[in-house]
Amino acid sequence: MYLLGYDVGSSSVKASLVNVETGKCVATAFYPKTEAPIISKQPGFAEQDPSMWWGNLKLATADILEQVRGKATLQSKAFTPADIKAIGISYQMHGLVCVDKDHNFLRPSIIWCDSRAVPYGNKAFETLGGDWCLEHLLNNPGNFTAAKLAWVKENEPELYERIWKIMLPGDWIAMKLTGTACTTVSGLSEGIFWDFRENKPSDRLLGHFGFEPSVLPPVKPTFGTQGLLSAEAAADLGLAPGTPVTYRAGDQPNNALSLNVFNPGEIASTAGTSGVVYGVNGTVNYDPQSRVNTFAHVNHAADQTRLGVLLCINGTGILNSWIRRNIAPEGISYTDMNNLASNVPIGSDGVSILPFGNGAERMLGNKDTGCSIHGVNFNRHGKAHLMRAAQEGIVFSFQYGIEIMEEMGIPVKMIHAGKANMFLSPIFRNTLAGVSGAVIELYDTDGSVGAAKGAGIGAGIYRDNNEAFATLEKLAVITPSHEDEYKEAYENWKSNL
Repeated sequence: MYLLGYDVGSSSVKASLVNVETGKCVATAFYPKTEAPIISKQPGFAEQDPSMWWGNLKLATADILEQVRGKATLQSKAFTPADIKAIGISYQMHGLVCVDKDHNFLRPSIIWCDSRAVPYGNKAFETLGGDWCLEHLLNNPGNFTAAKLAWVKENEPELYERIWKIMLPGDWIAMKLTGTACTTVSGLSEGIFWDFRENKPSDRLLGHFGFEPSVLPPVKPTFGTQGLLSAEAAADLGLAPGTPVTYRAGDQPNNALSLNVFNPGEIASTAGTSGVVYGVNGTVNYDPQSRVNTFAHVNHAADQTRLGVLLCINGTGILNSWIRRNIAPEGISYTDMNNLASNVPIGSDGVSILPFGNGAERMLGNKDTGCSIHGVNFNRHGKAHLMRAAQEGIVFSFQYGIEIMEEMGIPVKMIHAGKANMFLSPIFRNTLAGVSGAVIELYDTDGSVGAAKGAGIGAGIYRDNNEAFATLEKLAVITPSHEDEYKEAYENWKSNL
């Protein structure tokens, strides 16, 4: 018995097949093998063709089916698509897919990193009132899905009139699989359509933008049957018709699920090109300065508040790679960089780097301050000091955001992360543990595996998340040390903001 998980990102689509009995991933594949193209017709625009997601999903599915059939042949155990009991979906957040009555998309999807809708969201924030938006929507409508639809309404009115339903990328993939149009509370909240005080789509927001409520698909639970695999989709994918789709969530809530982060005070983190700290809050709350985003977590319900508070730092791994390309000796590896940096004491002998060189940072009030280096002494400091200061600066930006979360009532005592990207660096891990005072646990997992296990929960194959993630492999535990030294270095770093 197996579970199938898809992770539909902007760079690739990944599929994983999980054995229910062992909890282990038995086959995985992603397409394309080079980063998927993003259409940018003018500065600030970012679009993708949804049919490209579907094409890559088909290729990934065929790949894992071939893998598992090969393994079954070697083990003399027949595999059939009917052995897959449920399907789960993780997807890139905040995108907009416009669909007509025949289920055809009307234009390329306006994806998460497109910034054209900022003025529409900001105007809504001013007109509706900042206090009202934060109290009811928990966010500034900003550049999220609702504001993107407002851009379409004003700039492509003839196309807008043909819209039957609007969808997030994961909603569209689910519709392609099942033929059923639906969404989730978590999805509506990430699009800034959900009123947390009224516990329903926001009539006031829809009215402000002039959207008919019928443009939103019906709401289904995050965990539970959201549709059955259609005969057409099954033939396309080589799967069994009638297989239920029982879970879907945006990539950051799903990453938290993948790390078994479900309860208030638990934290999930990633640190790739950009970095994310995602904490679960048990009360309806918001940051008065809107420096972090708040959405419904995967297990949020009317009688159980579970909100995901998301801090995104744009300048994370991209700073470390910039240091490698431009400052480190030619041909050096990241491991070699870590070894050099480890010879420098905590605090980098007074050198501080603010890592904000990858665009405007919401945490800083949407200011684009650029990256800056402070405290360099030409007689004392060299490459190794900059290498360490870069990693410390990234961590200190995480800590700055963690303090915002703590102000919102989220005590940060434990951080869960996959052992990947910046979390492979001992300096990064030890600095984060030391400055935050949190224990860090590193796991072997990814988004598509998490989506598969989410499907198992939604199908009732697993009783709950603890059973689903009982086999989650913990690879390392980092406990805080040298806390006073890290906190002193952090205060020095913060003085340069």
